[in-house]
Amino acid sequence: MTAENETPIAEPAIEPNQHGGAAHPSDARPSEAQPSAATIAPIEAISDASSAETRKAEPSVPEIPKTNIATYAIGEGPAVLAESVVVAAEVVPTPVVTPTAVKPERKNLAEVIVVTSGKGGVGKTTTSASLACGLARQGKKVAVIDFDVGLRNLDLIMGCERRVVYDFVNVIHGECSLRQALIKDKRFDNLFVLAASQTRDKDALTKEGVEKVLTDLGDDGFDFIVCDSPAGIEKGAFLAMYFADRAVVVVNPEVSSVRDSDRILGLLSSKTRRAEKGERVKEHLLLTRYSPIRVEKGDMLSIKDVQEILGLDVVGVIPEAPEVLQSSNSGEPVILDMNSQAGQAYDDAVARLLGEKRPLRFTTVEKKGFFTKLFGG
Repeated sequence: MTAENETPIAEPAIEPNQHGGAAHPSDARPSEAQPSAATIAPIEAISDASSAETRKAEPSVPEIPKTNIATYAIGEGPAVLAESVVVAAEVVPTPVVTPTAVKPERKNLAEVIVVTSGKGGVGKTTTSASLACGLARQGKKVAVIDFDVGLRNLDLIMGCERRVVYDFVNVIHGECSLRQALIKDKRFDNLFVLAASQTRDKDALTKEGVEKVLTDLGDDGFDFIVCDSPAGIEKGAFLAMYFADRAVVVVNPEVSSVRDSDRILGLLSSKTRRAEKGERVKEHLLLTRYSPIRVEKGDMLSIKDVQEILGLDVVGVIPEAPEVLQSSNSGEPVILDMNSQAGQAYDDAVARLLGEKRPLRFTTVEKKGFFTKLFGG
């Protein structure tokens, strides 16, 4: 406003008081007091000034990101001034998720082969030792385990009976480590023997313990695990076949052996881990103590007869030979004697297990020539 437009403010009239003196401005009655320039200022200006002073008095609030702010209107009705209240949403820190350590999948899964039969004395342990040596000779890392607790013989045939310190049961019960119990073969650096206990019974074996041993062997890089099963269908035989991927059913070509082996085939198709998953253990037939001469005479079942009864493909036919007994007594698996027919037959069986096709040998009577008949032989 300019000075020209200003309206002069009238001075209040001063009346003499009762004493005759001039009256003081403070003696004026309130009802007669005139408003000053401050009192006639616009209400809006006064309100703005009050708000400014209030804001100066209040502490400053740090700016909050828009994403974390919620604004609410407080008060209703014309007489109440709506206020804006800024509420900061609670900021919850994002939890740091630490990835769970995932055990790497084993690249080298050991294949478990059980050597089994229903009848005792058919040559299971001899076969287990020969197959293990044959696979090791092919460059495979092999472990052969004796499941015949209380009646161990595998260590004798492998020639390591004097080197047994810890056995299979010791490992299962945590009395030693697996490495302490494994016996390294003197002929092959990639062949190891795990002997059975002579002082315990078969109840000392547990499914969990056997599974852990087999898993640890697979983790240690073994290619094949050969399980030498005891005869019959008791606990040791059941545990030997339960985790098997393949089964070599050892049969003598006689009726009683064939019938007992048929019972074993029923267990392989129903009581193994693969059977529980709806899969099937790959089964192979291996005939031992086969004599073509006796077959020709009708004293022994032929290969075809056994195949028809059991319904299995033949992986090997081991001829009856004195070298088998000699090798067992000397602690040398017969497969290492490549001059014997039995040793060659076992070598053929190992090759077939590895996928090689070889014809069966030593299954027919050798025809004698003219000079052999003439001069004998």
